[in-house]
Amino acid sequence: MSDAKTPDLGTLLASGVDVVALLNGHRGPFDKTIGLVFTRVAEDELEAEVPVTEALLQPYGLVHGGVYASMIETLASAAAAIVAMPRGQTSVGLENTTSFLRGTRSGTLRGRVTPVHKGTRTQVWGVDIRDDEGRVVATGRVRTLCLEAGAAIAGQTVGMKP
Repeated sequence: MSDAKTPDLGTLLASGVDVVALLNGHRGPFDKTIGLVFTRVAEDELEAEVPVTEALLQPYGLVHGGVYASMIETLASAAAAIVAMPRGQTSVGLENTTSFLRGTRSGTLRGRVTPVHKGTRTQVWGVDIRDDEGRVVATGRVRTLCLEAGAAIAGQTVGMKP
């Protein structure tokens, strides 16, 4: 749940908290299913990886576009939550635009998110996904809505589950 006393990322990083482990401990079942693991956290930047497995390929043997869109959604959502939580807010996705630039069949996908806009009502985040050779294979942008503590969607309060 949102907590107005949640420290900001800079405070967490300065205190020595392992924010990567914290994020990985709060991954949802879907992120675990595709093998997404957060690998790096810095001010205004998160990174995660997904190993390409046969389960993530479409019938042509290429990584399914939904994998890229999912990585983009997860990275942007995590970044937006890190910004919103110290303000006593949570955030939910409004829009995810993903562009597929290059086919990938194997290796590890590495995503990096950076802010485009960090407002108090909405946020916009940009994500690049690269292959093992460092080439951008997909790029995307996610817009989120910041909600006050206690806000409900579909009959339930929105926020991180313990």
